[in-house]
Amino acid sequence: MTFSSKSTDTRPDGASPVGGRRGEIFRAFLRLGCISFGGPVAHIGYLREEFVVRRRWLDEAAYADLVALCQFLPGPASSQVVFALGMMRGGLLGALTASFCFTLPSAVMMIAFAYGVTALGDLAGAGWLHGLKTAAVAVVAQAVWGMGRKLCPDRARIALALGAAIALLVVPGTVGQVAVIVLGAVVGWWTYRGAVNREERGTEPGRSTGHGWAVAALIVFGVLLVGLPVVAASTEWRSWDVVDSFYRAGSLVFGGGHVILPLLRAEVVPPGWLADDAFLAGYGAAQAVPGPLFTLAGFLGAAIPMGLPMWAGGLVGLSAIFLPAWLLVGGTFPFWRRLREQAWSQAALRGANAAVVGVLLAALYDPVWREGVKGPVDVAGVIGAFLMLEVFRVPAWVVVVLAAGVGQWVG
Repeated sequence: MTFSSKSTDTRPDGASPVGGRRGEIFRAFLRLGCISFGGPVAHIGYLREEFVVRRRWLDEAAYADLVALCQFLPGPASSQVVFALGMMRGGLLGALTASFCFTLPSAVMMIAFAYGVTALGDLAGAGWLHGLKTAAVAVVAQAVWGMGRKLCPDRARIALALGAAIALLVVPGTVGQVAVIVLGAVVGWWTYRGAVNREERGTEPGRSTGHGWAVAALIVFGVLLVGLPVVAASTEWRSWDVVDSFYRAGSLVFGGGHVILPLLRAEVVPPGWLADDAFLAGYGAAQAVPGPLFTLAGFLGAAIPMGLPMWAGGLVGLSAIFLPAWLLVGGTFPFWRRLREQAWSQAALRGANAAVVGVLLAALYDPVWREGVKGPVDVAGVIGAFLMLEVFRVPAWVVVVLAAGVGQWVG
């Protein structure tokens, strides 16, 4: 596997200076945070286009490894991939910078929404929002096409990817996603054991936290998961109840933003922290902004009365819901990368990576295609957007803007 950059550094070793890498991370992820519409599956496509195809920070197989790891962990998968990419490029500070920049645009919008932008009306029926969903179909289709060509080069892996997609379409759900990746790893190990040579395994790309820091992150994760309910029960400050509820939701829910919404509603509506109408308004807004859907926590934290300024409450909600993902990725990533260097694990990852393609293929149909394509005009729009991305290499943000404009005009 390879890792490279487009650094202009002229030092003999060719490595880019740390400050330059941090600036590069800041600019790249802030831009993506402004244009990444379409939910976690589409985000994976945007991230692949930016860092595998365009910037070449890592190759297809290494990227699929990251996606597979984040599928195994609870929390927002795309945000976890962002954290891991930032860590590979710039260590812990790079990971935090990437996460902050990718989340900032949608977080600001959601906190602003809590201040009163409900006057904009029902966003669910907006034509521009439907156009964004159409663009998301093309982005995910391009990701499936590109990853499939690289990660499924033979009949066995093509069959494995198709089998994984069929299994998830028949038995959908997060448990099924984890199961097909595990099964893909077993099949890959059995099929390709002994067939991976040292050159093919390559070297470890990028940087990560040390193993000591990784263990510390996992310990902190467990301590907070057990300790926050105790703290919340011993105080009358609602802010601690919010932190406990949001941290637990981010720690225990698999499947990304759409899966966490029912749990968050159960946490904030029945106790009377927030009216159901307000929660649903926030849910509609969260689908209309770029970036991770977990930034709904920013709206909820700002809207729930906690005795804090609304912006501070939004930051409390965001920090609580994203912290588990950061701790889990930071705690498991160094061990995951050491494991993937072994020959037997590389054989297993051949199968797991093919299964990841199948997971994305199934998601391309449900929910991306089913939510974004409602008729022949949408099919034509998806084909046009896909050709712009894959054939004419039009930047993804341009396609997103055009799709939104066309959707508003047609709708």
